[in-house]
Amino acid sequence: MEPILEIKDLKIEFDTFEGVSHVLEGIYLTLGRGDTLGLVGETGCGKSITAKAILRLLPIPPARIVSGEILFEGEDLLKKSEEEMKKIRGRRIAMVFQDPMTFLNPLFTIEEQLVDVIIAHERKDGPGVHGERLNRKRAVEKAIELLSEVKIPQPEMRIKSYPHEFSGGMRQRVLIAMALSSSPQILIADEPTTALDVTIQAQILHLIRDLVQTHGHSVLLVSHDLGVVARVCKRIAVMYAGIIVERCSTAQLFRRPYHPYTKGLLDSILTFSKREREAQTIKGVIPDLIQPPPGCRFHPRCLEAMGVCEKEEPHFQEIEEGHWVSCHLYK
Repeated sequence: MEPILEIKDLKIEFDTFEGVSHVLEGIYLTLGRGDTLGLVGETGCGKSITAKAILRLLPIPPARIVSGEILFEGEDLLKKSEEEMKKIRGRRIAMVFQDPMTFLNPLFTIEEQLVDVIIAHERKDGPGVHGERLNRKRAVEKAIELLSEVKIPQPEMRIKSYPHEFSGGMRQRVLIAMALSSSPQILIADEPTTALDVTIQAQILHLIRDLVQTHGHSVLLVSHDLGVVARVCKRIAVMYAGIIVERCSTAQLFRRPYHPYTKGLLDSILTFSKREREAQTIKGVIPDLIQPPPGCRFHPRCLEAMGVCEKEEPHFQEIEEGHWVSCHLYK
């Protein structure tokens, strides 16, 4: 599969009052055209930092990109000027965040906000890309079409509503409509279902999956929930304490996880087959990244840790075709 996005040896640090936090430690990720990749791990492991780094949305300072490349269609985004990034953000790479009320202005209707986004992207394209420039009437028509596409009922009426008049699930659909307004090549969804109940979660995930199949977007789905990622993504990368510890297809991961951390995440999923026993938890917490443990960062919590795990960082190696793991158990 031809890659559209490649992250190579990305290292990011944050300056804090306590010291330097090593939040990403040389990660590698590849997203193909039309691909769906899930990035999973516990809260605080660096997933959202990775997503924001792609669009250069990290606050610098205190964030600092130490090394690495983020290649979008072969061009390093880290070398782009801010003016060049403005033409990429939202237009070619769009992002859906986890809290719609943080990004929707309560003082303006959905129509005003969605139309403004549509017109702003059209201006970035310049005349001739979509034919004549959109006037406001045509932008409103397009906004209604987008709301209909994300399954908001009676879009002609609901577009006149304010954000507080929508449910959490409907607000998330509005954000997805905004993200799709410029037909981006990549859609990054950062915990898009976290604040939603189980039924609405399923609807949003079904919507994302349908949109991918219809339009062929490449999707990076960030979540702490393996069950959520499995519904949408063809491939999964597991992150722990700023490091990718396992990467493979979704089918491979659920059939045979190799890394002890991945096994722990899977054991924590409560399913009908486990209903007679409690879901398992991973003991301990993510380490302090100002002073990360030597060797494998997971070894203080690992039930299979060996002496070498405390001294040497494991290498990322291919255990079987397309299945990569960073663990001393498989030397």
